[in-house]
Amino acid sequence: MPAPRRSRDDLLRRFGYDICGGFMRLEPEKQRCQMELHDILKRIDAVPAAEGAAITQLRHEEDDEPYQVWKIDTGGAACILKEAKGFEEEIYRDILGVLNEGCVPAVYQTVADGESTYLLMEYAEGEDLRRCDRARLTLALDALISLQARTWESRELASCGYSFDKSLRDRERRGQFLKDPLLEEAYALFMRAYSSVPRALCHDDLLPFNVIVSDDRAVLIDWEYGGILPYPSSFARLIAHGEEAEDALFHMTREDRDFAIDHYYDKLLRERGIAYADWRRTLELFLFYEYCEWVFVGHKYGDTESEYYKKYLPLARRQALALIRGRAE
Repeated sequence: MPAPRRSRDDLLRRFGYDICGGFMRLEPEKQRCQMELHDILKRIDAVPAAEGAAITQLRHEEDDEPYQVWKIDTGGAACILKEAKGFEEEIYRDILGVLNEGCVPAVYQTVADGESTYLLMEYAEGEDLRRCDRARLTLALDALISLQARTWESRELASCGYSFDKSLRDRERRGQFLKDPLLEEAYALFMRAYSSVPRALCHDDLLPFNVIVSDDRAVLIDWEYGGILPYPSSFARLIAHGEEAEDALFHMTREDRDFAIDHYYDKLLRERGIAYADWRRTLELFLFYEYCEWVFVGHKYGDTESEYYKKYLPLARRQALALIRGRAE
């Protein structure tokens, strides 16, 4: 069920605005950020920002903290202004801009501001996939499949964005913080698979809130890390953290998860000669990698009392044991 629609005033208050006499006044602690924003807006010409445009700073879904993304709504049209992070500018310029697929936001203009770069982008209408249902999940999967089908084993794009070599170093680093022989043994299996399976375009942080779905379109957003990577990377991240509980951060039923696994195989992998049993085995390795994320974070930052560390450590160990036993059989 869609979330209740907030009034415009409620929405603006959520993003840090104080409503006074019919005008919007930014709270004092946000004035500096707004001044910088206005300087950037003056340099935008691709989609002019009207004088009376409503500008709202967006917040992270996980912790409700603001980040450097703004929605600009002129009343007749809306767009997104986003500070590019990671490899995002290069990914949009050298990969997504070349592919010109409808399942990623269009970029209207790039604005350099000192050491920062800002992207003026299409605003994608719809809801994210945190409350997953079959119809929206299918659109999301088909969007990913279309990108990967076009870039399967692409040599032309292999060095663009977050390349395999860059991702490999980061994966190797994660393995150094597991501090558990069982996890380390299973992680070695994952690393072998990571280096050997076919590669295609992957969004390397395709959590459900990075997919916006409307009635007939899914849009993959926030491409800070993406490139020609081992093909299961995006799919595994999309489904790994879904839970049956209705109040979970990412809700996904077992039936929808099973559907996703088979749909992805049928539409992308079968015709490329990958056996279903090999797909399932490879997927379990990539899911294990996902479960290790909070183990890595807990050890790296000394936060082994965190809720997520305590949740994911036993999950990662169970998955590791299953992988090692499966290899021995």
